[in-house]
Amino acid sequence: MARDPFVIGGQSVVPGTKASVALPVSAMPDHTQVDLHVEVIHGKRPGPTMFVSAAVHGDEVIGVEIVRRLLRSPQLNSLRGTLLVVPIVNAYGFLAHSRYLPDRRDLNRCFPGSTAGSLGARLAHIFLNEVVLPCDFGIDLHSAAVHRTNLPQIRVTPGDAITARMARDFGAPVILTSPLRDGSLRGEAAARGTPVLLYEAGEGLRFDEFAVRAGVAGILRVMRAQNMVPAKGIARARTPSLVCRSSSWLRAPSGGLLRTFRAEGDLVAEGDVLAAVADPAGAAETELRAPGPGILIGRAVLPVVNEGDAVFHLATLSPQADVDTVEALTAQLEADPMFDEDEII
Repeated sequence: MARDPFVIGGQSVVPGTKASVALPVSAMPDHTQVDLHVEVIHGKRPGPTMFVSAAVHGDEVIGVEIVRRLLRSPQLNSLRGTLLVVPIVNAYGFLAHSRYLPDRRDLNRCFPGSTAGSLGARLAHIFLNEVVLPCDFGIDLHSAAVHRTNLPQIRVTPGDAITARMARDFGAPVILTSPLRDGSLRGEAAARGTPVLLYEAGEGLRFDEFAVRAGVAGILRVMRAQNMVPAKGIARARTPSLVCRSSSWLRAPSGGLLRTFRAEGDLVAEGDVLAAVADPAGAAETELRAPGPGILIGRAVLPVVNEGDAVFHLATLSPQADVDTVEALTAQLEADPMFDEDEII
């Protein structure tokens, strides 16, 4: 049976075609028009409708690179269903190299938004209603803030079987159970019946090749599991993701110069020395030790800290966890021929 055109922003996209759709958001003070750009791929054959979004926080550029590579993936030529890709949700923060909107609001605390509220509320309303809610599910791409970095990980809602299954399909090194937050895209979408995976990886304003490769591979795995793209060229993750039910931040015991001895992805035991903080003259030094066993899923990268600054993000592991997961997935991504250098420049 012939599919109907996909309609977004008053524009119709016929089956078997692609389109770039600009959804008007506002005008800057100099009257430069700001749009929400959506890349639409409407497959000839029926299937789910999915969105992938990046740069809800403007400085999280890893997601932008992930969707750039995703849009060039040959598997999309045989797409079943419809894919909506938003490379940059928060154009204001992206242009200013900032996490936030011009009024310092966090867009990911502005949902569901409104047509008459703040700039963030208006942008959230457009994105939610024009892109997110027409979809069956989606993947929202994030990174750590500036001066911190994250191991590739998927955040899922406690007790949500749908996102848990999608997270296993994605195949990131870690799946972390994370409660929904008021005003977040993930929370509002869940309340409206649209499950959203949140991918966290890398550092703000920086590229991380491992994080990018893991993101592209994971999105294609989810699409394959949903029968949206053919299996050819999409390798299954060799090792199941590590599932972590809780996590906590370990903080600098004093101010000074931070030297880290462990990195994201490292497994640690109780009492392991993770870092040391020393005063600039070298007269005093304090060690930061692991309070218990787990895996490091995030860390600070700035070597200057104040007392109480977040230094390491430690996630707890189940006793049955496969401790070789991170190494196996890293080796797989490095060897995957789909990501040959000539294809990604």
